[in-house]
Amino acid sequence: MVRAPGLLAALLRLGLGAVLALPGAGATGCTALGPAERLAFAPATKARWLAPRVRTPGPLDSLYGTVRGFLSVVQLNPFPAELIKTLLNEPASVKVDEVLRYQAGYVVCAVITGLYLLAMPTAGLCFCCLRCRRRCRGQIKMEHRTMACERAVLVTFLLLTTLVLLIGVVTAFVTNQHMHEQMGPSADAVPETLLSLRGLVSEVPQELQAVAEQFSLPQEQVLKELNGVGSVIGKAIHSQLKSTVYEALASVLSLGQALQVSVDHLRGLNATSVELQEGQEALAPALHGHRQRLLALLQEPHCQGCAGVLDKSHTLELGADFSQVPSVDHVLHRLKGVPEANFRSMVWEENTTFNALPILAALQMADMVRELKKVVAEQPRGLNTMGDAFPVWEAASRWSQALEEVEEHSRPFLEEVQRYERYRWIAGCVLCSVVLLVVVCNLLGLNLGIWGLSAREDPSHSEAKGEAGARFLMVGVGFSFLFAVPLILLVFPTFLVGGNVQTLVCQSWESGELYEFVDTPGNLPPSMNLSQLLGLKKNLSILLAYEQCKQGAVLWTVLQLNDSYDLEKHLNISEYTVKLQQELQKLKVDLKNLDLLSPTAHRDLEALQSSGLESIHYPDFLAEIQKPVVNSDVQKLAQELEGLSQMQGNATLGQKLQEEAQGLLHFHQEKVLPQQILVAKLNLSVQALASSAPHLQSEVSGVLDRVTHLKGELPTRATHILRNESECFLKREMGYFSQYMAWVREEVTQHIATCQPLSGALDSGRVILCDMVADPWNAFWFCLGWCTFFLIPSIVFAIKTSKYFRPIWKRLSSTSSEETQLFHIPRVTSLKL
Repeated sequence: MVRAPGLLAALLRLGLGAVLALPGAGATGCTALGPAERLAFAPATKARWLAPRVRTPGPLDSLYGTVRGFLSVVQLNPFPAELIKTLLNEPASVKVDEVLRYQAGYVVCAVITGLYLLAMPTAGLCFCCLRCRRRCRGQIKMEHRTMACERAVLVTFLLLTTLVLLIGVVTAFVTNQHMHEQMGPSADAVPETLLSLRGLVSEVPQELQAVAEQFSLPQEQVLKELNGVGSVIGKAIHSQLKSTVYEALASVLSLGQALQVSVDHLRGLNATSVELQEGQEALAPALHGHRQRLLALLQEPHCQGCAGVLDKSHTLELGADFSQVPSVDHVLHRLKGVPEANFRSMVWEENTTFNALPILAALQMADMVRELKKVVAEQPRGLNTMGDAFPVWEAASRWSQALEEVEEHSRPFLEEVQRYERYRWIAGCVLCSVVLLVVVCNLLGLNLGIWGLSAREDPSHSEAKGEAGARFLMVGVGFSFLFAVPLILLVFPTFLVGGNVQTLVCQSWESGELYEFVDTPGNLPPSMNLSQLLGLKKNLSILLAYEQCKQGAVLWTVLQLNDSYDLEKHLNISEYTVKLQQELQKLKVDLKNLDLLSPTAHRDLEALQSSGLESIHYPDFLAEIQKPVVNSDVQKLAQELEGLSQMQGNATLGQKLQEEAQGLLHFHQEKVLPQQILVAKLNLSVQALASSAPHLQSEVSGVLDRVTHLKGELPTRATHILRNESECFLKREMGYFSQYMAWVREEVTQHIATCQPLSGALDSGRVILCDMVADPWNAFWFCLGWCTFFLIPSIVFAIKTSKYFRPIWKRLSSTSSEETQLFHIPRVTSLKL
């Protein structure tokens, strides 16, 4: 079996290699499809694996360190590997002397405990007997000079001893409560830790199957995106072709409009020419008659001032001859019925057809997409057998069964432990209360005694406060003697159990000696051999497995299952991706419905191209247009005739000139002016055709060539875009499968396929046993033992100090001043008996 990083690389090469194998893959950027979205996979692992417990720093850490230092002094012997090996394999052959040699420090402590058990009751009994026989009255028989100093020293030592007891009992209370509070969570943590170990292997096949089932996430995402792949690819084709198509359609529309304008101008030119020729035929005889009559009048002898007008009358004749303009009938004949097509409507329809390309593509690809969905919906064969092929089903069953038995047996045991812990806690609280009672008695005795001494004027006189203080001290002494034995009986067993747990288990566990002992062949009985329990072919090193698990090693590496489970084989989806690639290559889009130019429009443009519009001799038109309709200005001439008629002396001649002027004005309005309007109209058409005709032919040729070229090019370009977008789609969809493979790798190597829960469980077990239970347990007996042994100086100092709080029987007369003593005692010259 290959390692997980190599597996991931192989899978990525497999998936992306199939994509890059497509022709032209990666040559064109993906325009419609972006990168794959992030998929949210549900964790396949159950929330049963607990994080390793850690010791929280606290104010008692220095006390725990002191206790561990004390135990290291008590137990100086190394880890007894041979002794424990014999105890596990042949319990009957264990020698007592070997056990005693290893437990030498505890034996010494047991001897001290025995001496304490013997000495304290004996001393207490003797003290009671002496008090009962009044041999020990608790009074000072005589006064001496150093009495105040002795009293001060005794009070100071008793106070210090009491403070030490107070510190010890308060710490004992705290550690007793702390241990009691830790016992419940510690007991509850044991089944949880065992349950996490139980699930380490037993549920791996099911979780592998759950991982395989989440292959449906990329499948569903791909199926979802397949629903719109036709529209997406159609949009991509539309987006990349729209500039070309829109430009071509704009050219066709512009050319169609130019065609219509040119045909309209040509027809207008022809009609105007005919009208001008017809008007000229009617204009010539009328103009000739006006000229003849005007010349006859102006040449009469008695016509005054007629010479200038006579010269202008000679020019009253036709200027332009429109019968000389070229004929355009042959061009009109070729453009008969043109334009037959409605170019605006045709371009709108073609534009609509092109804009509907995404919908058209979706419809054309519907059948192929259905086939693609069938391929995507298939489950790779390797994933189906991922969990079923897990090779250590039997080992997993043994592991689960063994841990289940341990868990079942541990629960009643832990319940009993908690019950006895409750008894221990109650006993600890009671005995700590007794020590606290001794402390209270000592403090009350000291306060009352010192108060009584300060209020006493005569040392031989009894004072109630001092007597009460002495009695409180003696009550504390009585409690000390009475409860010394229960205290030492509680301290020594807890010390013996907690000390051995710390020195024999915790120290060796933390140093790794315990793992080395378990790994040494022959140290454990066959029934406790983990390799045999799991059915492994090779011995499993617990220390090595722990270190590997600590570093996050995969489960099959630790259990050495590389040759029996090939994960790559189950994650091989090459056949799946090849099928997907083959089906994607079948996608196609047909652009035959996009004509750009209808046959009718094509015929119109061809008719325009062959019409000879550019061959018309427009300069002939312009030459005649530039000539006036009449060489003389008829209107101006009529005005001059009116003025001339006013100058005539001959009324008849003046009247005739007036009538001729009116006739010319009428002639100008009726004949000349319409001809001038037609000339202007003709000029507009000629100018438009003369400027557009030469370029129009080249534009028609260019548009026809371009449309013909695009009809062949657009399907090719659309196919190329389709292939490119298909490759992009395949890359995107492979991105989802790559995400799945990466997630499988992380899930298998960091959660399912890693044994970090094993190291976490072992670390949690050490924290539970050593930090949460053993440390407060040992701190409790240490503090309580501290108080127990400090009861001895407390008893001695209390007995000695109580004598100074009672009246003095005798004292020596002295003339020395006692003003500097701790308590001022007035001088007395007589003795009281």
